[in-house]
Amino acid sequence: MNQYLLSLLALIGGAFLALQGSLNAQLGLLLKNPLLASLIAFCSSTCFAFCLVLLTTKHYPNAIIVREVPIYLWFAGGLFSLIGISLYYYTIPKLGLSTMISFGLCGQLVFAVIAGHFGWFGLPTEPMSLQRLGGLAAMIVGILLINLK
Repeated sequence: MNQYLLSLLALIGGAFLALQGSLNAQLGLLLKNPLLASLIAFCSSTCFAFCLVLLTTKHYPNAIIVREVPIYLWFAGGLFSLIGISLYYYTIPKLGLSTMISFGLCGQLVFAVIAGHFGWFGLPTEPMSLQRLGGLAAMIVGILLINLK
């Protein structure tokens, strides 16, 4: 896939995350429990993912491959997803969608630049540069502008 198509898919994914955040935050408000909204969202996501895996996967990993996966990788992503998504559902009704998404995006990018610089989690290293730091500074200024009342 070329870089433009991948960038477009990333933009669409970001829009979908903002959309699901606002819908599930409403669900959490109506149920008076953002964790219950998270549970419902994860259950429905599991059903959709299960169906897509059944429809699109031709080869499944064998037992040797499954045993080689470190135990923490089976659970850590789900735990951090639960915490992050639940915090979204909890804070969106209190802060507003654009405020929450802008602060959430800031946290993601700051962490991503640091993790990329050090090559954490076995990902390719992306050295910190003045350009990247300038981009982070511009984003922080943009977040301040978005959130000025």
